Amino acid sequence: MIQDIADLRHSDGRRAIGRAVPRVYLEAMSEILNLSDPAPVTPARARKPDWLRVKAPTSLAFSETRALMRRLKLNTVCEEAACPNIGECWSQKHATVMILGETCTRACAFCNVKTGMPGPVDMSEPAHLAEAAVALGLEHIVITSVDRDDLPDGGAGHFVRVIEAIRAAAPATTIEILTPDFRNKAERAVQMIVEAGPDVYNHNLETVPRLYPTIRPGARYYHSLRLLDRVKALSPRIFTKSGVMVGLGETGQELHQVWDDMRSAGVDFLTVGQYLQPTPRHAKVMEFVTPQTFQAYASVARSKGFLQVAASPLTRSSYHAGRDFAEMQAKRHAEAGGSGARG
Repeated sequence: MIQDIADLRHSDGRRAIGRAVPRVYLEAMSEILNLSDPAPVTPARARKPDWLRVKAPTSLAFSETRALMRRLKLNTVCEEAACPNIGECWSQKHATVMILGETCTRACAFCNVKTGMPGPVDMSEPAHLAEAAVALGLEHIVITSVDRDDLPDGGAGHFVRVIEAIRAAAPATTIEILTPDFRNKAERAVQMIVEAGPDVYNHNLETVPRLYPTIRPGARYYHSLRLLDRVKALSPRIFTKSGVMVGLGETGQELHQVWDDMRSAGVDFLTVGQYLQPTPRHAKVMEFVTPQTFQAYASVARSKGFLQVAASPLTRSSYHAGRDFAEMQAKRHAEAGGSGARG
């Protein structure tokens, strides 16, 4: 797999090499956690362990956030993807808005967003999203989208309009985007979005290469990796972020290689969370990974040189995104000796 990443380079032509982890350390971790063995199979829709149980939302702030999303006709990935953290996040008036409709042109085996032929793009969406950012008083906003393979630019132009609308209405709000892979339109699409100047560009690899044919059949691992590398090459200032789900049958060694690949592409922020089966039609949970194993994963990932790592059973791409962004920004500022511009 290492040779497959050989064409990833910095903008000046240098090979982009991730920080190596001592082999002795990895072997010890593998022995302790049995990371190199495939995860045991559990029954479909197996009962969740206690560490994955969350309280039902009851707060007034949760109701107010939901009412605002309804009034502005905004879709959220919190609802569409049945996120377990919706109660906590919405109670703090944090929501991840999903633009470009609620129907995806892909059919990933892990995702609860409906699949089909999407309708026309809602051109009032950027203004509504900017209004929501102001109404919620957001310091940091996360915007994602469905895949729109039906659009000439994959939806990149709409991302740009959303970023521009938020910048105009709430200039102090930092913006994090989570984009699809844009399939055959990635080169121009990524350039358009990077030029719009988001503070964080997130694109999830989701799982290990071996599982792509069954878990993410409409995508290609190395295409997504090159997308992340291109973002960093176009704008080193923008933080890049990517995540993986665990519990799908991957091995520890496969995860380590994915994290090495991410570092070779210059990814700053890694998220690792437990996969949860949305419905019986979706991919089965092969393992409920323990909190202790997540801690071990985080230790290994940090040793590879990520600026920020979030790894826990309930970690999702946008979970605590504002807090994590502030920490990541402070770390970069410290590494630069206290100098540098925003981002």
